Amino acid sequence: MPSAVNKPPTPGAAIVGPHAWIGAQMAAAQDQWLVTLSHDQIADLEAAANHFLALGKDVVEITSRDFPLRHFNRYLVELHTRLLHGAGFEVLRGLPTATYSEEYTAVIFCGIGSHLGNARSQNRHGDILGHVRNTGASSGDPNTRIYQTSERQTFHTDSADVVGLLCLQGAREGGLSLLVSAPTIYNRLRALRPDLAVLLFDPIATDRRGEVPAGAKPYMEIPPLNWHAGHLTVFYQRQYINSAQRFEGAMTLTPAHIEALDLFDELANNPELNLSLRLRPGDMQFVYNHNQLHDRTSFTDWPDPTKRRHLLRLWLSMPGDRPLPDCFKERYGSIEVGNRGGIYTR
Repeated sequence: MPSAVNKPPTPGAAIVGPHAWIGAQMAAAQDQWLVTLSHDQIADLEAAANHFLALGKDVVEITSRDFPLRHFNRYLVELHTRLLHGAGFEVLRGLPTATYSEEYTAVIFCGIGSHLGNARSQNRHGDILGHVRNTGASSGDPNTRIYQTSERQTFHTDSADVVGLLCLQGAREGGLSLLVSAPTIYNRLRALRPDLAVLLFDPIATDRRGEVPAGAKPYMEIPPLNWHAGHLTVFYQRQYINSAQRFEGAMTLTPAHIEALDLFDELANNPELNLSLRLRPGDMQFVYNHNQLHDRTSFTDWPDPTKRRHLLRLWLSMPGDRPLPDCFKERYGSIEVGNRGGIYTR
């Protein structure tokens, strides 16, 4: 059963707010989350990129001071608020990446990130800017991270406050981006099976996939659902929960836990609840990990290596964000607001 610190919300009280959205409604209201960049906004971003490149610095060193914006920063302040306190996701469209080099695109993407939060390491090597593409890694290897394959990812959260993706090239077939609200899933789960909902607040193990801090266990014991400081916070990757069962000492999943996880997945995959979209080259998607889950359908790449699906990724720690429970230290090392998240292996 959940501890007193991580007890579920009061039975009978549904979680409400803009973050508890329904996918079918969002699909019919694209103006709430899809923003097309104007010519002036693009010019502002390009001017900032040119300024940064003239400094001769590496893109991973970029700061908001190095990426000065004349007016687009005002939009980014609003985006920051909407991610943390609104629907929890947004897509920016219209960046003309076909006319840019990959370096130039990365500078603009990282520059935007520097105005939203602090970039965090995405792997044990400390990489700040990630590349999401099929590397040919085997999905059967328990140390493979699923984004390195072309397989369906399943709904999950990343190890940071916010994940940003910029599409450089789409797949030949498939590779759709999927989003779903964790509070909406919880509300449905609690209404259908409150006896199962409570089990997702237990310290279910999640596989670290080989990225293990010195002296730590090869798995984390962060419950899929956490109730802390008045917020429902989600931490979820079903494939990694399943693979963690191989470790001695990990909490053994009971049939009831498996039933709860299966129902969570069934609700996440309900087309009424989730939102499906195809990211175009130049699209930037930002998602708040603490109350939203994201996914990607399986895909088939183009035969030409230069046309294969390729996205850039940022993990951001957001100033002014919610507090997290102590168990998140297992992943982040620190849970200090504005200075947390990423793959911690030291």
